Amino acid sequence: MKITEAIFAGSSSSVSGKPGQKLPEFAFIGRSNVGKSSLINMLCGNRKLAMTSSQPGKTRLVNHFLINRKWYLVDLPGYGYAKMSASGRKRLEEVIRNYLNFSREMRLLFVLIDCRHDMMKTDMDFLDELGTSDIPFAIIFTKGDKLGPVARQQQIERNMELLRGKWEELPPVFESSSETGLGKDDILDYIDSILDSEKD
Repeated sequence: MKITEAIFAGSSSSVSGKPGQKLPEFAFIGRSNVGKSSLINMLCGNRKLAMTSSQPGKTRLVNHFLINRKWYLVDLPGYGYAKMSASGRKRLEEVIRNYLNFSREMRLLFVLIDCRHDMMKTDMDFLDELGTSDIPFAIIFTKGDKLGPVARQQQIERNMELLRGKWEELPPVFESSSETGLGKDDILDYIDSILDSEKD
């Protein structure tokens, strides 16, 4: 798949405020500062589409982008951001859970993990919650340009071992870099395969 058009379609704090046009949705989420906005911009070929910032926690609403007039790319707030009031964190959690639990159009959630580090408890807890709720997801290991190929594979394998200890079946896994374009074709082709399967 090639993205030829990406249009901001609106922000909302609950599914009742989503765009009126009902199309398949593919959502992206991760801990704050994992490179989510940069990845979205890389996938869409537009560095100014999603707001990027060196300050974590800037995304506070659910942002919909209409892609090729056929599906929505959904930018969700980050989870596990510590430098926020308890009430602020609770509000963000409500926004995230409302979307994940009640958006009937969501086909897949991409969970972003920084490839340089071991998954944190917040990541594992979030993945466990997805499994308990039967929410389909895939993992994207971001910032792949920050490690050499061997070190990157070793670190990703360490994280996959953590998952194998808890999951009978592992989710699809992708590697990415917003700097080099690593993973762009694989991620978009996977989205395309899901869209194609709905045509049958």
